Amino acid sequence: MKKIICTVVALAMLLALTAAFAEGTTYKVGICKYVDHASLDQIVENIENQLVAIGEENDVTFEIQYQCGNADNATIQQIVADFIADDVDLMVGVATPVAMQMQAATEDNPIPVVFAAVSDPEGVELVASNDAPGANITGTSDFLNTNAVLDLIFAANPEADSIGLLYDPGQDASTAPIAAAKAYLDGKGIAYKDYTGTNTSEVIIAADAAVADAVDALFTPTDNTIMAAELSIYEKLAEAGIPHYTGADSFANDGAFLGFGVDYANLGVETANMVADILLNGADPAATPVKTFDNGTATINTETCEAIGLDLDAVTEAFQPYCSTILTIVTGEFEG
Repeated sequence: MKKIICTVVALAMLLALTAAFAEGTTYKVGICKYVDHASLDQIVENIENQLVAIGEENDVTFEIQYQCGNADNATIQQIVADFIADDVDLMVGVATPVAMQMQAATEDNPIPVVFAAVSDPEGVELVASNDAPGANITGTSDFLNTNAVLDLIFAANPEADSIGLLYDPGQDASTAPIAAAKAYLDGKGIAYKDYTGTNTSEVIIAADAAVADAVDALFTPTDNTIMAAELSIYEKLAEAGIPHYTGADSFANDGAFLGFGVDYANLGVETANMVADILLNGADPAATPVKTFDNGTATINTETCEAIGLDLDAVTEAFQPYCSTILTIVTGEFEG
């Protein structure tokens, strides 16, 4: 009996020492963002803020090393290599290209990886499945309900018969949504045309072509290249009366008529919660399901709505059956 009691006491002391050791611990977290734009900026800001809050709650410190890859694969590869050389405890990859670089760099390395805003984790083979990722990587997805976005086009304009698809063919985030958009439009017998660009200059040319063709609406999914160029094209689209329907509220922040999809601020918070669960609670990324979100928030840019000649009240009423939430924004609001 004495031996059992001693064992129990020793175990309790060990657990107490472990907890005491955890308090005051510093965890190094490397965060790499694919490119500067409003959606990804929101995510990083909320990851950082949430980790600070969690750290204060648990008497630990998250030492954040943050870098932007500037949409350059060689730069991202070097950033990831630097994180590994610096022996970070966990890496966060914001957007699909960064997450894929981190996955490749840790094939023979146990460093856990948490991705943020990956539209199709299974499709790009980051995870074995969203329910059971199966390796050292898990995270949050901003999977887009493409049909729901296109429903809004025809809710606002039932007579629309020419739709432009504006995207970067090299963006993994656009592959599945563009294919889904074409299937949707084929099913309705609606004409559509691709307008593509791989950088801001090419996107401007593509937007000019859409204006010249007088399309009834443009659709863009959660495409980082188009997002980065939105401020350069939204005015010409508005002047031409062409509503731009997009896959994120950040597009609307940068002048697009409408952004539809997830709340990126909340996505950032939940990404940070996953980071903390892995580092503080020992959660296994391989068994931590990818987190997805409600995909029904429509954000209308009221300035652009007026500029293209649409009535906000009428549009809001038309969208209501297709959305869980309708918000309004003006250009640049996130920066205030």
